[in-house]
Amino acid sequence: MADNTHLYPKELSWLSFNERVLQEVEDDSVPIIERVRFLGIFSSNLDEFFRVRVADVRRVATFAKAEEKKSYFGELLDRINDRVLRLQRRSFAAYTQVLSDLDKHHIHLVNETQLTPRQRKFVENYFHDEVLPELEPFFIDDRETMPLLNEASIYFAIYLQLDDGRERFAAMEIPTETLPRFVVIPPREGKQEKVYIVLDNIIRACLAEVFRNVLPIRRAEAYMFKISRDAELELGEGITQNIVDRVAKSLKKRKKADPVRMAHDAAMPEVLLNLVKKKLKMGRYDSYTPGGRYHNSKDFMTFPADSARHRYKPLKPIPTLPESESIFNQLRAADQLLYYPYHDFRAITNFLISAAIDPAVREIRINLYRVAKNSRVVAALVNAVRNNKKVVAVVELQARFDEQANIHWSNELQDAGVEVIYGVPGLKVHCKLISILRDEEGEPRYYTHFGTGNFNESTARVYCDFSLLTSDQGLGRDAFHVFEFLQQPHLRPDYQNIAVSPYTTRPALLQAIDREIEAAQAGQRAELFFKCNNLVDEEVIERLCRAGAAGVQVRIIVRSMCSLVPDCCENIQVISLVDKFLEHARVYIFHNGGDEQIWLSSADLMTRNLDHRVEVTFPIMDERHRQTVRKIMELQWCDNHKARVLDADQSNTRIADFCDRDCRAQDAIYRYLKRRAAELAPVETEETERA
Repeated sequence: MADNTHLYPKELSWLSFNERVLQEVEDDSVPIIERVRFLGIFSSNLDEFFRVRVADVRRVATFAKAEEKKSYFGELLDRINDRVLRLQRRSFAAYTQVLSDLDKHHIHLVNETQLTPRQRKFVENYFHDEVLPELEPFFIDDRETMPLLNEASIYFAIYLQLDDGRERFAAMEIPTETLPRFVVIPPREGKQEKVYIVLDNIIRACLAEVFRNVLPIRRAEAYMFKISRDAELELGEGITQNIVDRVAKSLKKRKKADPVRMAHDAAMPEVLLNLVKKKLKMGRYDSYTPGGRYHNSKDFMTFPADSARHRYKPLKPIPTLPESESIFNQLRAADQLLYYPYHDFRAITNFLISAAIDPAVREIRINLYRVAKNSRVVAALVNAVRNNKKVVAVVELQARFDEQANIHWSNELQDAGVEVIYGVPGLKVHCKLISILRDEEGEPRYYTHFGTGNFNESTARVYCDFSLLTSDQGLGRDAFHVFEFLQQPHLRPDYQNIAVSPYTTRPALLQAIDREIEAAQAGQRAELFFKCNNLVDEEVIERLCRAGAAGVQVRIIVRSMCSLVPDCCENIQVISLVDKFLEHARVYIFHNGGDEQIWLSSADLMTRNLDHRVEVTFPIMDERHRQTVRKIMELQWCDNHKARVLDADQSNTRIADFCDRDCRAQDAIYRYLKRRAAELAPVETEETERA
């Protein structure tokens, strides 16, 4: 794009998104244990940010040959580090406030200096019985480099003063892989309370014991640190090496990748900090993040407090597709649109379970990107093979941070007799398709799933995603052609009803935007209403800005990164929504001269999704379901509890600060969908054959 005026750096925009997560920690109207959970999400997000996005910037800054490019990305790293430091200070203040608010609810997280004699005795016994056998300290002052450190772990840098006055320096992994991070200890005498201590503080309480019978210790102090490594996979060409071996080999390399960030206790003595930096051999473009005495706050995502009073009320999913009736009969009668976590994901697993045992089903094809640990989806596919169905599973081995799990699932599926394919060289397969071929009256018939989210029972409880189940034969043939392309990449199918990246999604999207621009220029009503996770593609942003300037009313809901600067035009408004469920769906609505088009998609508005992945964008044609999608979008746009305006500075101003309406979208959507389920309850209709 020639003019970058309308572009906000995507990395800084991502930090603005994580600030919205932090705002949930700071919001005392959020239940206290949910605030603890959001603190963990903030920390986990930041870890991934350094492993992926900062690593990308660092790589360019390090290896760019053009001085102008090197300078720009070097300055961007400085801006990132400055913003991270400010967020870290806020997160530490939020952590301190959360501890205080936990106390008010008789939930205490204590450190080693706050123990009563009874509690200290418990801690010392726990240390000797459970912790000490797991500890493996190593000295770092007498070695050239640091041993290989695991980025998923946290470490102590240890200062030792010996009885003779000499100083020694050591490091030690805190064994959170084998022991719980949070340990329940006895309450104070006569108190009705829950008391926890973190594993780190148990070790601190007994630190000198770690070096028992080795050194005469006068004083021992421990300071936490952790590292983040570059998470890029380097697969290479590997002509004679299969993709599974290449990914497995690359995962081993990832464990040894360069550190890109070191987060540490700000109280660590400078001499010890400099020693650790030197041993890690970190460079000029690496990040150093001083913080509090605790790191890996992502562990707070599973904080073990068990009181339902301090959490959001659990959502009871709305049942769909009665199991007493054939799912294929129901789909012949009408398409089914599901929206998780409000609807029950069992509709999808039951769809596959039914297909696995139905004698009329001949073939099942599916894309697997991320699946649950104990996946009923995978179990249904295995059972389908047992029932002599042809099953084809496209497993994406490069699903970031799920690579190892997907290697496992691909082996499990192959062992069961499933035909496993790994997609198209150079393209990630990110679409969410199921294609079922069924014999009916001597003719094959397609039953198809199109979706915006993964086939994962666990994430479906917290991710907001759409699924369309349909027996429309035009859509079914298109989906089947996608699988043919994945098996034979030289094919270029002619899709009649859907858009498929990397070939037709971008042109279809731009053409639809241009149609709105032409309508606005002709003095007609023109509107775009989009929802996505990320909006960073330069060509799409340029076209949206052109639309706004032409008079098109543009509304956009973006969860995470947004590089578009809305101030480019008064006709463009952008908001973001962060609440108890993660907004993950992609929705693209076009006024289209009054004949409104509604597209759902697996693709975000990112260059990688439009040009470098296999993605599917599909229409919603049933008017009842179009009304449902539109209503959901309008409710989210009306939110004044959890929505923030994304202005030119991405300052995350809450809409409630200048709005008198009252709508919390996620609650309102649940109420709406419950009413809608009653209105759209299946009725006896004559089955009609659709083309």
